[in-house]
Amino acid sequence: MRLGTLRLPGGTVAVRVGAEHATEVGAPDVGALLADPAWHDRAARAEGPTHALADLAPTRWAPPVVWPSKIICVGLNYAAHIREMGRELPSHPTLFAKYPDALIGPYDDLALPPEAPDAVDWEGELALVVGAVTRRASAEQARAAIAGYTVLNDVTMRDLQYRTPQWLQGKTVEATTPMGPWLETDLDLTGELRTEVDGEVVQRTRLDDLVFDPAALVAYVSALVTLRPGDVIATGTPGGVGHARKPPRYLRAGSVLTTTIDGIGTISSHVVAPAAMPAEGAAAGADA
Repeated sequence: MRLGTLRLPGGTVAVRVGAEHATEVGAPDVGALLADPAWHDRAARAEGPTHALADLAPTRWAPPVVWPSKIICVGLNYAAHIREMGRELPSHPTLFAKYPDALIGPYDDLALPPEAPDAVDWEGELALVVGAVTRRASAEQARAAIAGYTVLNDVTMRDLQYRTPQWLQGKTVEATTPMGPWLETDLDLTGELRTEVDGEVVQRTRLDDLVFDPAALVAYVSALVTLRPGDVIATGTPGGVGHARKPPRYLRAGSVLTTTIDGIGTISSHVVAPAAMPAEGAAAGADA
């Protein structure tokens, strides 16, 4: 089953995605749906208003989970990529975080941030979404806690990332992380991930090359913090990022960034020039 979130004039709605139509399931987004322990049956049986997929503009699709309480990301996690870099396979996952403000829809424009437009890099990733409150999960409990999978690109501002040993500032710039197009609840993890820039494949890997698979990540993270329905874990990116190329290659205004995962679908963002920065000293709500 595929579950997505649509932007409608009155707000967002969660939908079950079929071959030709999207059917509303009675929740404002997939995250809210997952908060219901009976979410799977509820979504499968829903008979709400329908929307023809052919009539939906791409930007109608929001991130499946609009505002997750947590977005946990994993560093190097593909064995072939780690070995080609001459490193040993890690014994524990490398973790960092994003804030929900970083998310954009699967087909939204990706605006280069005016503070750091010159070293914006791509990182195509498989992301899992948690479907139950989970704490200190066993391997079996961790597998059962995964509601499904989606596509995410961990777009990274490399100059900000490497200002200090801590990566956060380069990873969570607002409105720079496309995710979607929907949540796939049943995914064969032997498929392939591909990232393209302007039609050229720059990343390609099999999902079963992950060092720490999705269940292992849920178990590990849940030992640190309670995972809640709608929380996102991005499982890491393979080789082929622009920063590692000789010379480095980055996204520029006019680029098209596309990431596809077999069995889920494709997200695609047009990269646009930085928006004008507010005047010095300006503050939101100054006229309030």
